[in-house]
Amino acid sequence: MSERRLADLLAMWRIRAFEEKVRDLRAQGPIVGSVHLCIGQEAIPAGACGELEEQDALFATYRGHGWALARGVPAEPLFAELMGRASGVNGGRGGSAYFTAAEYGFHGENSIVGAGAPLACGAALAGRHDGSGRVAVSVFGDGAMNQGAVHEAMNFAAAFKLPVVFVCENNRYSELTPIAGMVGNPRLADRAAAYGMPGHRVDGNDAEAVRFHVRDALEVAREGGGPTLLECMTERLVGHYIGDAETYRQPGELDRIRRGEPIARLRAGLLADGVPEREIDAVERRAREETEAAAAAAQAAPPADPATAREHLHA
Repeated sequence: MSERRLADLLAMWRIRAFEEKVRDLRAQGPIVGSVHLCIGQEAIPAGACGELEEQDALFATYRGHGWALARGVPAEPLFAELMGRASGVNGGRGGSAYFTAAEYGFHGENSIVGAGAPLACGAALAGRHDGSGRVAVSVFGDGAMNQGAVHEAMNFAAAFKLPVVFVCENNRYSELTPIAGMVGNPRLADRAAAYGMPGHRVDGNDAEAVRFHVRDALEVAREGGGPTLLECMTERLVGHYIGDAETYRQPGELDRIRRGEPIARLRAGLLADGVPEREIDAVERRAREETEAAAAAAQAAPPADPATAREHLHA
């Protein structure tokens, strides 16, 4: 049991270390443009992605670095993409908000809020006809639950029993506004019943809880039972974007969040179970060393050639 939990800890530390390094590189200049970090939300991709099969299709939001890493995209070409290097997963063309790595089952981020949900329905529908047995997973935030395209995608998936798992990362803020002030019923998972599909609210700071519910939802989808909505409750430790002044935070809010964030919580649990502190600390050290090496290698790669900007475009 502790081996599984240490593996979860490593997966989460790899995401945390990557995102912290991205924050540093954005401040220093090698990374430019809009960047959204998932610091504090690591347990959701860490718990979910281990249950996906090779043929499954994952569609993330613009806060998708952690999902790409958990799906198996190597850190070095991912760093290179964010730094506009030729060795990036998309040759430096996509950057933080638009990269994709289909060879790893990661079918990209999207800066149109909620746009991944109908795309996931398309992938699921195609899987019904190509014999792949594909399940599509759409990941989005709580604010996206109020987008018309997400409503239409859920209705379509339920009506045609498409193999889709809708994962809502509810970090309690729709960008800069508390989601509770924008909806009549703050339990977003309750909406699933209106579409005729299962809906569950999940502890999104517990990788094992996420794994359990994702496994069940994937099983339902593969057996022809249609889609499931999982509302994974979490909180981000950083702003909505790099540069967010976070003036909407309440006094003491971040201190409370830090006490229950997924890495701190799992670390405390491992210590309580008798796992030596040196073994737990070694996990963080390994993740940070891997991250530093990957970032250095990516930064040493040549920049993308502007002359190739029109290549690989489809209209």
